[in-house]
Amino acid sequence: MTDKSTEELSLEPEDSPCQLVCSMERESGHCFGCGRTQDEISYWTLKTPAERQAILAELPARMPPLIKLREERRAKRRVNKRRRPSGSASD
Repeated sequence: MTDKSTEELSLEPEDSPCQLVCSMERESGHCFGCGRTQDEISYWTLKTPAERQAILAELPARMPPLIKLREERRAKRRVNKRRRPSGSASD
């Protein structure tokens, strides 16, 4: 068995847009972190460099609506946490 550093054991290739958020938006099917679909993520390492570049070229157009929706959901979550009565375990 060879001794490899953590950097050498990277699961994602260097050109991967992965942001380690990994949460999918239901309607579009795009990841909130990188903007790729589940299939694009799953088969990223099997795609040719040209296929990867085509996907990467689409991501700037996909991300703004995802970022907006992600921020709206985060804001809603913060409001809901503030509204919960403290110490009530029977909810």
